Amino acid sequence: MELRDFAEQVLFATTLADKLACPEVITDERPGPALATPTMPGRPAELSFKAQGAGKGEFPGTHQLENPTERGRLLHFFANHELLATELMALVLLKFPDAPTAFRRGVLQTLRDEQEHTRLYVERMRACGLAFGDLPVSGFFWRAVSGMESPMDYVAGLSLTFEQANLDFARHFSQGFATVGDAESAALLERIYRDEIGHVAYGLKWFRRWKNPTETDWDAFCRQLKFPLTPRRAKGFSVNFAGRQAAGLEPDFIAQLEVYSQSKGRTPNVFWFNPLSEAGLAQGGPFVPSKPQAQLVHDLATLPQFLAREDDVVLVPRRPSVEFLSGLKRAGFLLPEFVELEGGRLPRTLTGRKLGELRPWAWGPDSAELLAPLFSQCATPPQPAVESSHLALAELYSKAWSADFLREWSAGIRSAEDEFPGQFLCPPEDIGVAVRSGSEALEAIQSIRCRGHHRVVAKQALGLAGQNALRLWEPELLPNQIRWLEGLFAAGRTVIIEPWLDRLADFSVQTEMTSRGLELLGYAGLINDQRGQFQANTAAPDFSRRLPTAVTEVFRGQSEVARRLPRLYPETLLPRLESRLKAAGFLGPLGIDAFVYRDREGGVRLKAVVEINPRYTMGRLALELMRFVAPGSSGEFRLVNRAALRAWGAADFPAFARQLQDTEPVLLEGVPHPRLRRGTVCLTDPRTAAACLAIWRASARVET
Repeated sequence: MELRDFAEQVLFATTLADKLACPEVITDERPGPALATPTMPGRPAELSFKAQGAGKGEFPGTHQLENPTERGRLLHFFANHELLATELMALVLLKFPDAPTAFRRGVLQTLRDEQEHTRLYVERMRACGLAFGDLPVSGFFWRAVSGMESPMDYVAGLSLTFEQANLDFARHFSQGFATVGDAESAALLERIYRDEIGHVAYGLKWFRRWKNPTETDWDAFCRQLKFPLTPRRAKGFSVNFAGRQAAGLEPDFIAQLEVYSQSKGRTPNVFWFNPLSEAGLAQGGPFVPSKPQAQLVHDLATLPQFLAREDDVVLVPRRPSVEFLSGLKRAGFLLPEFVELEGGRLPRTLTGRKLGELRPWAWGPDSAELLAPLFSQCATPPQPAVESSHLALAELYSKAWSADFLREWSAGIRSAEDEFPGQFLCPPEDIGVAVRSGSEALEAIQSIRCRGHHRVVAKQALGLAGQNALRLWEPELLPNQIRWLEGLFAAGRTVIIEPWLDRLADFSVQTEMTSRGLELLGYAGLINDQRGQFQANTAAPDFSRRLPTAVTEVFRGQSEVARRLPRLYPETLLPRLESRLKAAGFLGPLGIDAFVYRDREGGVRLKAVVEINPRYTMGRLALELMRFVAPGSSGEFRLVNRAALRAWGAADFPAFARQLQDTEPVLLEGVPHPRLRRGTVCLTDPRTAAACLAIWRASARVET
């Protein structure tokens, strides 16, 4: 039989027997003209593709394989994949009759292997009580590869994508079948695994022959694939290094593939780290960060990956190294897709992609400008406050707004019939006062000191946490302090004057404002230095339900407070805040900083709102990181600067990271997705850190 006639039979036959029939002798003397791609291959009615968008069938996991019916369902999946490969190989022979003879002979041999695989799968599923066609079958492979424009598209899309992924699936499920005692199915998958090594090697040989010799295999592979194919389709649950090395793939290619991520269907959200957005709002225009600020942003640019899900996009100035990402993956973390900015601008690769939500660290002038080209591509448009006016956002960021809210809410609580104990909440005089002139500032300072608070703090209403503040310890204002205040008032800025309180424990309340309302996500412990600058967050195993132990411990013995405290935020404060946020048109992440302190009489009080941050915070990051922690363990997120390195006795950040590996090694627990039981992980790359390193410590003890 002529190869063309055989390929047409495989492609267009409407019975399974004809599609799997193969004569012993096949010649290739009359290749014929190039065939236009048909809409779909010929198939028996029971194997027709299900409607696109009809939903994915549930892929059986290894934990279900003890059930013969589930084993049959899995074999049905694989049989359809093998039949699709057979049809696509027939199509490549018909579409590219002028391809090299040796290439066409290799495709024929691979096609024969796929026919045999299909027959073997059909036999095994029959032994499990299932016939081929009893379940709906997907046509995704066909839609993804049949549009190929060259043999190079074929080897990239089928040999190096779907067949490479089968190196993982075949070996994984062969072991799964063996575990449940199905030796026949295990042997079949092991045979197919060995065949797939040869198929991938065959495709790789021609891929290297046709690719640009100046490109690496990885770069050429990424460039050659066409949507909806991405390198993520070329791997299974885990990357089988041995099988790929046997097929001839280079170690760098395999390492790049292991850490590669991109959505396989879910519409991705887009994340970006812009922690200085509030400074831009405060300045009322373009903000030029100082060198230390710019370095901090650079060092921590990848942190949103821990807010994102595996299918999401994280914008970064430079993609993290393969070595660093491999380490995170070994520690149990899932990796999103990293997209590099081009000169601080969005790359063209994002243009036209369907997106879910835009999730910058903070909405402000910088994020609105950068992400504006993507607004029309989003299934969920940006929050109304972003598109309407930055003034609305600036008000939400203002510490004056937070103080006004606390004052109003506290007054409502105190006047309520079911009021909290009077000694529990902070009194009105401990809440900051907004001033807009030097005389107002002096009056507020004097008033606070007359009440016995000799230490006073002056904060710019809009400004970065722990910065843009004066600590007024002296009896009289110093000249530099007067100049600082006068400069702000001359620029039309607002300043908050408040007493310096004797803090006992800081914490944060993490929420998300959605179209359904303000949702409480949980509580994080908060560790600041003496200047109020962030150092660390902690999260306990029950963070979603309980305040940190350090907070509840200070009220030990006050049964009335202990009874009411868990209800305070969800039942009273958050509903009041929700109505304000709705009026402002705000949607997105929001954190509330708070603390407990000792008053002048020695009593313990709660300042339920210190600042309201309408953005992501490190506290929210800590709660998201708890997704990767084993049940019962707690976590601590910490920023380590160069001063801390000296305290640890480390010469630099890489040396510090090596020290952590030795003193606090990672222990993972759980299947199929292991999570951190204990140990410390560097969340940002020590080799590129210049000023700061983020670490995550899991501990079996409860953090306070």
